[in-house]
Amino acid sequence: MPHPVPQHIRRPPYVGKSQDQAEDGFNGDPWEGDGLIKLGTEEERRMRRAASLAKDVLTYAGDLVKPGTTTAEIDSLIHQYIISHNAYPSPLLYSGFPKSCCTSVNNIIVHGIPDDRPLQPTDLVNIDITVYLDGYHGDTSRTFALSPSSLDAPGAHLLATTELALNAGIAACGPGRPFKDIGRAVHACVERESRARGMQMCISTQFTGHGIGTVFHRPPWILHHLNDEPGVMVPGHCFTIEPAIIQGTNPRGWIFPDGWTTSTENCARAAQAEHTVLITYDGVDVLTG
Repeated sequence: MPHPVPQHIRRPPYVGKSQDQAEDGFNGDPWEGDGLIKLGTEEERRMRRAASLAKDVLTYAGDLVKPGTTTAEIDSLIHQYIISHNAYPSPLLYSGFPKSCCTSVNNIIVHGIPDDRPLQPTDLVNIDITVYLDGYHGDTSRTFALSPSSLDAPGAHLLATTELALNAGIAACGPGRPFKDIGRAVHACVERESRARGMQMCISTQFTGHGIGTVFHRPPWILHHLNDEPGVMVPGHCFTIEPAIIQGTNPRGWIFPDGWTTSTENCARAAQAEHTVLITYDGVDVLTG
């Protein structure tokens, strides 16, 4: 059963829509217009508050990551933290997703469903947090080592590269910059770090960043690999950058029968890091930083 949410907490519009409706093409989180955040308004202030709460939840989640703890336990505590701040955990019941956050362990690239497996000292776990506060979503994630002292050198380099790749993507942002510059910057970072350690890594091409605000996912779609997609950033664009980096040369994943959990095809480890960013008149603000 999904964790309960007090009735006074505002829910996103997709809550209460069935999985069958989602599979039939029903869009329970509809979007229209250009999705731009109006800078200097209450809209921007609400967006910033949602992103700030997401940042705080992820910080709290990091303190919960310990060997022997299960991701289901982490999910339950995260749920309580979010509702205690009068917010809704955005993943809960989004197209039928059963939990309040995503927890992706080792070879799981994205969308892992929290479960009862105790985490091991050598594990990596990505915790993906999105909150819905006062009508706006804030989204962020990070991959944690359960025990940094137990993590092998390739695993440590994978984590470091993932954070560097995220920062490289953010540095490519600003008004007038092409969206494709983000993928170019992430690609160059991963190539450089692969050569530096003689350890091949690649970028998942199946999952993108996305516009965010009053809806969870909408354009612009942010590709993290080399691409020729059109489009230029303008003040008010708000979106996530969330590269998933995989050890080895095979970037492909396959989705479990649960319809969500996505593993690398060869069970290689993956790591992901994510921020919500806002394009301003003179640069970019990392709202979950």
